[in-house]
Amino acid sequence: MKIGLDIGSTTIKCVVLDDDGKILYKSYERHMSCITAKAAALLQKIKNDYNSETNIQLAISGSAGLGLATDLDIDFVQEVYATQLSTKKLNPNTDVVIELGGEDAKILFLSNGLEVRMNGSCAGGTGAFIDQMASLLNISVDELNTKAKEHNQIYTIASRCGVFAKSDIQPLLNQGAPQNDICASIFYAVVNQTIGGLAQGREIAGNILYLGGSLTFFSELRNAFNDTLKLVGTCPENSLYYVALGAAYSITEKSAKIDIDKLINKITNYTPKGGETSITPLFQDEKEYLEFKNRHAKSVVETVVLDPKAQNVFLGIDAGSTTIKAVVIDEFENIIMSTYKPNKGNPIPLIKNFLEELYTKYENINIISSAVTGYGEDIIKNAFGVDFGIVETIAHFTGAKKFMPLVDFIIDIGGQDIKCFKIRNDTIDNIFLNEACSSGCGSFLQTFASAIGYDVDAFGKLGLFAPHPVDLGSRCTVFMNSSIKQAQKDGATVENIAAGLSISVVKNALYKVIRTVSGDMLGQNIVVQGGTFNSDSVLRAFEKEIGKNVVRPNISGLMGAYGAALYSKKMAKDKSSIITKDELKDFTHTVKTTNCNLCTNHCLLTVNTFSGGKKFIGGNRCDRPTTNKKQDNSLNIYEYKRNLLLDYKAVPGVRGKIGLPLALNMYEMLPFWHAFFTSLGFEVVTSPVSTRALYLSGQHTIPSDTVCFPAKLMHGHIEALISMGISNIFYPCMTYNFDEHVSDNHYNCPVVAYYPEVLKANVDKLSSVNFIYDYIGIHRKGDFTLKIYDILSKHFDGIKRAEIKVATDKAYAEIERYRKLVLAKGKNILNKANEIGVPIIVLAGRPYHIDSEVNHGIDKLICSFDAAVLSEDSVPFINEKLSVSVLNQWTYHSRLYNAAKYVKDKDNMNIVQLVSFGCGVDAITTDEMRKILEENGKIYTQIKIDEITNLGAVKIRLRSLFATL
Repeated sequence: MKIGLDIGSTTIKCVVLDDDGKILYKSYERHMSCITAKAAALLQKIKNDYNSETNIQLAISGSAGLGLATDLDIDFVQEVYATQLSTKKLNPNTDVVIELGGEDAKILFLSNGLEVRMNGSCAGGTGAFIDQMASLLNISVDELNTKAKEHNQIYTIASRCGVFAKSDIQPLLNQGAPQNDICASIFYAVVNQTIGGLAQGREIAGNILYLGGSLTFFSELRNAFNDTLKLVGTCPENSLYYVALGAAYSITEKSAKIDIDKLINKITNYTPKGGETSITPLFQDEKEYLEFKNRHAKSVVETVVLDPKAQNVFLGIDAGSTTIKAVVIDEFENIIMSTYKPNKGNPIPLIKNFLEELYTKYENINIISSAVTGYGEDIIKNAFGVDFGIVETIAHFTGAKKFMPLVDFIIDIGGQDIKCFKIRNDTIDNIFLNEACSSGCGSFLQTFASAIGYDVDAFGKLGLFAPHPVDLGSRCTVFMNSSIKQAQKDGATVENIAAGLSISVVKNALYKVIRTVSGDMLGQNIVVQGGTFNSDSVLRAFEKEIGKNVVRPNISGLMGAYGAALYSKKMAKDKSSIITKDELKDFTHTVKTTNCNLCTNHCLLTVNTFSGGKKFIGGNRCDRPTTNKKQDNSLNIYEYKRNLLLDYKAVPGVRGKIGLPLALNMYEMLPFWHAFFTSLGFEVVTSPVSTRALYLSGQHTIPSDTVCFPAKLMHGHIEALISMGISNIFYPCMTYNFDEHVSDNHYNCPVVAYYPEVLKANVDKLSSVNFIYDYIGIHRKGDFTLKIYDILSKHFDGIKRAEIKVATDKAYAEIERYRKLVLAKGKNILNKANEIGVPIIVLAGRPYHIDSEVNHGIDKLICSFDAAVLSEDSVPFINEKLSVSVLNQWTYHSRLYNAAKYVKDKDNMNIVQLVSFGCGVDAITTDEMRKILEENGKIYTQIKIDEITNLGAVKIRLRSLFATL
């Protein structure tokens, strides 16, 4: 017999072939990291059921099989080679293989030679990701597929990482989005991750073969691939077993024969040779733990029974990302009732049940005031008539002061959020949030604990006295998943892994979110909050890492709700609007989805209707669907600049059409090139404004997953121009920008400067059009005139030097006119904001940050706080070379420094800086901006943006900023 074993990250697959290559036996099951036990049991079954002799031939493949094969001297077949072997034998006409396993994802391009694309140690967009999403929705993976069949809408959900996706899904759940639509959207997210993250510039076409558990079990995932790729792939018989089959097919007459009894004995007694990397235990002994417990037992708020004579109470609710918390306090600020439960994607029934229980327990109770905070703030407030909505940071600060009046640093680690803020002069001075990643938060501990059969509390206790906690570092969650798997294979115990994970959670918060270098940076009076700190292991790891004792209230997981209750007590009105006992009996809640048609965005709205006709609408980018009023953008320079660029219309010309992609630096250069080519007799056509659909249309040609989102968008704009039938596309390489005489040099960002080269090399369709991407310098007008003539003469007949001269003069005049219009509008906004007394935010970034798809509507979000928005190029320029402590050689950066210099002494102005992930030179800018602003007492807020930006975290940061102002 020939046996092929495929030991993957989560499953073990086995096939047994007879002498004719036919399958005698096959099996597929999860190994739950018990690889040796499962392998030994499989071989024993094969021996008992099929083998009359003792000798077999065996080959092992799979991502988790190498160590076992090497140590036991068994033939190992690399899994890509195994897949290729079985595909060539069973499906010889295949062009591309897409295989999605538990934590592994592969694309094999078989035409014109073998090319392999695989994920690294990240499990985003694989079976593990789908498992996580099903867990988040509180359904089985089978239900996920079944529900997806009945979907009506597809939402944008990131799948680069499971925790990113949770940040997209949780607001949808809180807004009442149908689960069927979310399930289908999860599968489309996996498709986008596979194409964008693995294909990276090579088109998936021809005969496609779908392999692996995810593509075998989930018909809707296959349909999502078919729909996105515009083809019909094949999921063959035995698709689960192609790697195992390849391993078996690799066995030849010369392959060694193995005594199966001896092999089973070897595997049963096998101990991995992996080294153990560990760190010091959390607690050395019970005595040290008891001292720790006694110290933290002093930070207590009492839970009491309400005095029948005192019926006045105050309600606080924290509708978090994964849990719902509620607290009722009396007039002495003692807790009389509380709850802390998983929200299961819908907080409404949980709060309804809590209020029903409260009204039943205390029949004559009088809720004087109420407040809500958290992700589900808006829907809870609308559903139950809660009096106040309060931003999370203020709620937690209010709660922390109850336990430590002089608190100067608060850290809250919740299910998906890490919130940290420094306090100075009884005011929130600086805020740190995990804006786009939830690595190492409580939900990861919960997910991993559940995967091995523990609840999160029991799992946390496992690590208290672990002798050798595994050092997992401070890494992305799915990277840690792989590290945990490896630790298990190396023989690490669950106890040591539990302790290591607690330490990793702390390291993520300190070194990835706060970016601290020492405990002294945090302050002296530190309060820790959030459900994750309920774990003594996490708390101990935090104190050991910073070298200080901290305060953990006994209601650590309830601090948001408790702070909200305290806030409601402070802000109490004459009469509360909270739902009454009688009204609660008739409470109803229905949900429907629709598209808003009040503007061109056509936002997908989730309309929640409650008893009495009250409605809550989610999914809207502005207030228009709820107020039916058009948002006032008169104090928004971003909107003004977008409209200015849209005014550059196509004018029919004798030389035909030329296309300009409206992305990256074309957001600044459009006035220049439009005037230039229009003067030459070209009809200048721009690509459409950016949308999610436009981005997805070009993602198959993106060669790098780590390049910034504005650059990724450029691929969609190029595809759009080609699909519009534009045969001439102009997008030049530009090392230099205009010299504005305020910096050491005037380079363009390297991505902006040379991205045309990337497009030419990766967008195959550009070979069918006239793509003009020559190197051009606009910083020297005389040289530009000569160079552009030479370039255009190669592509077009009949262009004269005199025409070029006229066109050049018009181009430079137009870009100057455009700048003056922007500066004039900036001055107008500045004066009007000062006149009516509203705060002014300089939303500083780069030219392409006015793109609504890039900035996710943050400019309008700021305006919704009754603030004016300026950009870095709309504030008055300081006409001198800026003195900064770095080499100031980037045009975009020098503008940011200029804006910071201008803002630093203006009382009503502050800066919010937009930073794109993938921008390698932003660290220099950030440090210098912070130095310029914070030395002058300004609040410096930075928001990182990408296609997966967590807008919930962005809103928290902005609300906290305005609450502080």
